[in-house]
Amino acid sequence: MIRTAIVAYGFSAQTFHIPYLQIEPNFLWSHMVTSKPEAFALNHPDISVVPVLADLAFDRLDLVVITSPNHAHFEQAKYCLEQGCHVIVEKPFVLSVEQAEALKAVAQRWQRQLIVFQNRRWDGDFLTIQGLIDNRAVGQVKRLVSRFDRFRPEVRSRWREQRGQGTGITWDLAPHLIDQAIALFGRPDTLMANIRCLRDDAEVDDNFEIWLDYERVQVVLGSSSFSAGPNQRFALEGSAGSFVKFGLDVQEGALKLGQDILDERWGQESDEYWGILYQAHQSKVVTTKPGNYGAFWHQVALCLEEGAQSPVPIDDAILGIRLLALAQQSSQQGRRLSLADDDHTENA
Repeated sequence: MIRTAIVAYGFSAQTFHIPYLQIEPNFLWSHMVTSKPEAFALNHPDISVVPVLADLAFDRLDLVVITSPNHAHFEQAKYCLEQGCHVIVEKPFVLSVEQAEALKAVAQRWQRQLIVFQNRRWDGDFLTIQGLIDNRAVGQVKRLVSRFDRFRPEVRSRWREQRGQGTGITWDLAPHLIDQAIALFGRPDTLMANIRCLRDDAEVDDNFEIWLDYERVQVVLGSSSFSAGPNQRFALEGSAGSFVKFGLDVQEGALKLGQDILDERWGQESDEYWGILYQAHQSKVVTTKPGNYGAFWHQVALCLEEGAQSPVPIDDAILGIRLLALAQQSSQQGRRLSLADDDHTENA
């Protein structure tokens, strides 16, 4: 049994972590760190709660899940690793390549697992794209467009939209898209980005476009705060055809509504959102594979208890931070950057 604590009782913990830790048989969620312990105890009276990380009973824990604001990830993850616990960190992992490499070194020194919660590797639409690529349904892949658009034309009062370290839409949504690109194609050769503040009274960026160029493939990642209509999620193009998919994975919406994770229909998308595969003389609807965030937690259990591979290799997570840092630099400088020329880029 993996004795587990969660740090911070916000949207991420309540939506993506607690529901799974309550049902996964290999985990025992026993401790919580939150600045509002009294309010938390009303909802979870059986969980031991403390107001600050230093008060955790680390001798009774195996794993700490960090869901606090982005700027706190590095110090909190480092502290928990040094107390002898495995650590899961919400995305974005940390805010610089130096921090990422430092945490990897600490984890190795203490012989503990450091895992980044890149849950969208288990989105149904991404699993569908992955399958189409593996089966060469579009032939040799030439181009992938991957977008996470929303209609939020007005600035909201929340920390992600206020000035500070790790705020803005690029730190919020680009980690998902970049990690998926890494999972599919690995490390790109060059990167170019355009990151903008377009909303009235915006304090941080709310739109981005990032171009990743590989030897034979171009990947275009983007997010807009002004997309009110149907949102294209993926467009995959290759030598034998193309595939277009609209709409986001259904799991986050289902988790917000408190739907049953154990339902046999979990993660299944309505057929109205299934994508279409276009080939030279025909087209067909492609059933979206069921999404399954539970697979992340299952692989974590195998990793911690049986020594299996991490669900998100730490070097993938470090590369993701490097690409985020390069995107910021590219946008500021207005030029394409080569990964080969800059192996130690800091976040600008």
